[in-house]
Amino acid sequence: MSNQFLDQITQRRTIYAIGKNVNQTPEHLTDLIQTAIKQSPSSFNSQSSRAVILFNGESEKFWNLVAEKLKSYAKDEESASKTAAKMASFAAGMGTVLFFEDMDVVKGLQEQFPSYAENFPIWAEHSTAIAQFAVWTALHTDGIGASLQHYNPIVDEQVHAEWDIPASWKLRAQLAFGSIEGEAKAKGFMDDAARFKVFQ
Repeated sequence: MSNQFLDQITQRRTIYAIGKNVNQTPEHLTDLIQTAIKQSPSSFNSQSSRAVILFNGESEKFWNLVAEKLKSYAKDEESASKTAAKMASFAAGMGTVLFFEDMDVVKGLQEQFPSYAENFPIWAEHSTAIAQFAVWTALHTDGIGASLQHYNPIVDEQVHAEWDIPASWKLRAQLAFGSIEGEAKAKGFMDDAARFKVFQ
């Protein structure tokens, strides 16, 4: 089956070995990331997804904050060293997209449509997931590697303070990106029969 979109999402992979050898400008990548998020669907067209785009030193600052916070979680010196190396690998990239959901938007929808109230937080998670996937795939099509991380909520307080983030924005994920400096790991798939049911 030949389909350009399916080709792109098939080739999109988690890339941990990233660097700063990127030809695109921050302005180009900002436009790409913003467009991908703007074009991502959301429940009731709520557009609840938010993003903070960090380049170079600002991205390194974020991963240093995470590394510092994680020191208290280390069981021993070896564990601390491995964690520090992992954070350094993310900081080695060109940038990081911090994905948020605006909970004021969610609360507003809950008040406006009370019969759906319990679903709006779930649908907000759907919105951010779609936005994350769209940005990740868009970066891939530009030849940029990325990996999706989740160091929230342990750094939420520091992030809000450092970059003056509105209190209603809830951090959901972090996408570290940069030049591809190593291959993706092999990816396996479970049997289709265990995953899908088709009726005609």
